[in-house]
Amino acid sequence: MQRLLVIDALNLLFRNYIVNPSLSTNGQPIGGLKGFLQSLQKLCRETKPDQIVICWDGAGGSKRRKSVVKTYKAGRKPLRLNRDIRNLSEAEEVENKIWQQQRVIEYLNEMPVIQLMEDAVEADDIVSFVVQSPKYSGWQKVIVSSDKDFIQLCDNETVLYRPIQKETLNKKIIAERDGIHPVNYALARAIAGDKSDNLPGVGRVGLKTVANRLPFLSEEKSYTLDYVYDYCKNVDSKAAAYSNIVENFELVKTNYKIMQLYVPSIPVQGKMRINNILEEYIDEFNKTEIRKMMITDGFGHGNWEDLFQTMQRFCA
Repeated sequence: MQRLLVIDALNLLFRNYIVNPSLSTNGQPIGGLKGFLQSLQKLCRETKPDQIVICWDGAGGSKRRKSVVKTYKAGRKPLRLNRDIRNLSEAEEVENKIWQQQRVIEYLNEMPVIQLMEDAVEADDIVSFVVQSPKYSGWQKVIVSSDKDFIQLCDNETVLYRPIQKETLNKKIIAERDGIHPVNYALARAIAGDKSDNLPGVGRVGLKTVANRLPFLSEEKSYTLDYVYDYCKNVDSKAAAYSNIVENFELVKTNYKIMQLYVPSIPVQGKMRINNILEEYIDEFNKTEIRKMMITDGFGHGNWEDLFQTMQRFCA
């Protein structure tokens, strides 16, 4: 079985930006950039992929989700560098962060990997579109992200690797551990809410309560919002969770529109562009240019042979 690595790019970049203490030879923070490439090398070494797709958030984030909930992802604190390496003003940090992201894209442009980005579309939807693409039917797909939203995409061919948690999740592990099958995960999270995205859930009903009160969600059968509503309304139980869900079901429906990735929120033209890129992509690797860039950016000494060997294998 061929293996596809699908990377949630900003998730991987920002994790390294925050915690990686790397400085360039002239003292500038490069932890996001260098750490991203180090993580990519480690992923290549551990998973031995046959192709890599890097998915970026488009400019402005998800226009559709923000039209549904104006406060979606509002109130998030800006990312700051690790305190141990904080030697810039806030304005300089913002400039440096933007530079590191742009530079990662430039490095990847010299490698035989596919980069995807669509204006007003989140990486989550692009990841969903890629793993469901007929082009990769029969492949094992490994999604790389710490974001729980991708749990809902795990199926017979797709697993989720969460680097921060150091865990690999498949549909069996998720159903047994959480009591919720991936095909029903978006529905369960719509009830519980997601504070990180500023999406409140039903009061006093977390994922554990959902799993306990709605045990059928552990089945490999996709249940509908209407089924859950009817079940909660008619169940012979005085447990408060049921009445809370019924009373707040408009919130649940709104959350589901935001959270579900089963049908990716990408305009038709965007889907056509992504399909064309996936079908027409040609592997190219400019190892010399990458080494020059590393010298220019003050990487210092480092062993990149595992990464380079993987890239050369893609072009063989």
